[in-house]
Amino acid sequence: MAAENTPAGTGGRDIDLERPSAARMYDWYLGGKANYAIDREFGKTILEVFPIVRPVALANRYLLHRIVRHLVGRGVRQFVDLGSGVPTVGNVHHVADEVAPDSRVVYVDYEPVAVAHSQRLLDKHGDPERHAVVQADLRSPKSLWKQVRATGVVDPAEPIALLMIAVLHFVPDDDEVEQALVQYRDLLPAGSYLAISHATVDGAQPQRAAEYLQLVQRYDQTANPVRLRSWDETRALFGDFELIEPGMAWAPEWHPEDASPGTGKKLFNTADESVVCAAVGYKAEG
Repeated sequence: MAAENTPAGTGGRDIDLERPSAARMYDWYLGGKANYAIDREFGKTILEVFPIVRPVALANRYLLHRIVRHLVGRGVRQFVDLGSGVPTVGNVHHVADEVAPDSRVVYVDYEPVAVAHSQRLLDKHGDPERHAVVQADLRSPKSLWKQVRATGVVDPAEPIALLMIAVLHFVPDDDEVEQALVQYRDLLPAGSYLAISHATVDGAQPQRAAEYLQLVQRYDQTANPVRLRSWDETRALFGDFELIEPGMAWAPEWHPEDASPGTGKKLFNTADESVVCAAVGYKAEG
């Protein structure tokens, strides 16, 4: 039973098994093994009614790959992956190392399973001088940033790409999100980038929007209820950062030419079926 219910490397400590976890379910949707029976069973009930969830999860993961590859092309060599989740289907450092072997990555998550598996992965296949993982709450930016700096992996004076992919919709309090983003934008050095993807039904076809709203209600039963935000609300999180081309876009339409090998297949009939909008903002010099 231990092998069935406790992912290797976690020790089963400090893990909430009373409710399914969005991070562990996401891992299961993508075919990973860092999940528990409670996550798999709830995930199966979700997919029975909402099979679109699996391609939505893939679209988010592939978006992350494209953002990393695109920003490496812009000269970025330091990444902080906030709400990184459990390691599955291509991590930031795997994608970055393919095109920039000198890149540096710090993973950050609040979920113990995600942190334990990330550490286990890095111990086996990472470089301690270029890769690290910390457990922290994104709602406490200064404390989190202190932990990131303490790893010694990133140089806080050089440009950093701060990645917030499919994580902010799991913070339902608008004030907490807005206040945190103000601090993160201030903490980033000039020349840095902020990448955000966020669940939304704003602009989605009515039938798809109705289905997704029902799905959001199902997630109220998990440890991670979802807060949908509009395109304008998501754009506001960038503050005065300049959005790079193409600005705000549906996830599949954000630089599809930067797809990693094997991830360029079409997942939806129309881009709005991804129910995720995305953008990357630039912090100008001076």
